[in-house]
Amino acid sequence: MTSRRVLITGLSTYWGGRLAQALEADPRFEAIIGVDKTPPKVELQRTEFVRVVDQHSLIRRIVEAAEIDTVVDTRLVVDSIVTAPRLAHENNVIGTMNILAACAGSDSPVRKVVFKSSAHFYGAQQDDPAYFTEDMDRPHPARIPLERDVVEAEAAVRDFAERQPAATVTVLRYANGLGPALRTSHTTLFDRGLVPVLLGFDPRYQFVHEDDIAGCLEHAVRNDLDGVYNCAADGVLVLSEVLDLLGKRAVPILPPLGTGLAAGALRRAGLHIPPEMLNQLRFGRALDNRKLKATGYRYRFTTRETVVKLREHQRVAPLLRRSGESYRYEEEVEEFLRYSPSVRPLERDAGRRLVNVPAGQGGAAPAPGSPVTAYADLRDEEVVALLASLDGDDLRDLRDHERSNAGRKGVLEAIDRILDGQA
Repeated sequence: MTSRRVLITGLSTYWGGRLAQALEADPRFEAIIGVDKTPPKVELQRTEFVRVVDQHSLIRRIVEAAEIDTVVDTRLVVDSIVTAPRLAHENNVIGTMNILAACAGSDSPVRKVVFKSSAHFYGAQQDDPAYFTEDMDRPHPARIPLERDVVEAEAAVRDFAERQPAATVTVLRYANGLGPALRTSHTTLFDRGLVPVLLGFDPRYQFVHEDDIAGCLEHAVRNDLDGVYNCAADGVLVLSEVLDLLGKRAVPILPPLGTGLAAGALRRAGLHIPPEMLNQLRFGRALDNRKLKATGYRYRFTTRETVVKLREHQRVAPLLRRSGESYRYEEEVEEFLRYSPSVRPLERDAGRRLVNVPAGQGGAAPAPGSPVTAYADLRDEEVVALLASLDGDDLRDLRDHERSNAGRKGVLEAIDRILDGQA
């Protein structure tokens, strides 16, 4: 079926907001509505935000009133440091049941449900297969609370699919996400110069880049993908390779026995390694991603490239933090900008990350800490690493600025290559 009117639950999540931005760019989507308990964290132009709890009667009213044909549920908590186990269970299991109840019934306009799940469904144990395929069940019962939540949530989705045979129901099981905008237990661990690991273990790791997290969701909205699909980048690295690419040093201070007690000591020292992550640090996990690729999806980044991208971000993050404020949702401002007759219909330009104006316009030097000052501090390879985040106009502005100032040949050639590829 063709999606036209989409409801996104969990709009304040990174992937919920990114999905909304992607759908906004396509005028064929008539309505995009996002619901959440907290406001979105990215700037949105025509997505309507409704602050609401996961109560099925309230969601049902929105679904019916807006004639929603596609619901994308992105709320699942997949990292137990985010909230307490009881609250995670309410969100993951009870909340999922409420969302599905709001979509059920013969008179419901909903004809597609996309559920963002997690590879925690499979767990991580010593006798796991080399790669989990979608038709495999857990080799062992789930004992970790977060993993139990994922299993129960997917069971509710499976029951819904059986009761609503006319609806397309897609479950996306994601590997560990990694990227500059994501804050997870793994990114917190990888931010440290000395990374605690388990003595005698070098587990397999497979990641999915933050752009592919949103990309897989968008692919599922645009296509009819009935069933379960693994979402993980090509390639697997062992943990020592990951740390080497990140320029980090492994410190094997977690013992094979009594690992939980040692992790508790680290938590008191300020580093929280949750139970589901301890199992991965011991046994690792990998997913077979061929089923989703067979539907036409092409991952933007491999596992190795995802790690390298994180390393590039870690190098320049202090400079980028100086370059401006992040987006903050203000309801009154959004209402004014969208609906006031006093506001002229100007296109928004949220992509200016490095250059706002040519340096010293009118002979004046840029203010300290401005985007131009931060740009001037970057080395050639750091500038090149950031080029992929800019659109054509930004790249042309940056090329003019570079030619008028440092004139670095490698930077100019890299900009020209990207612009030639966009032509």
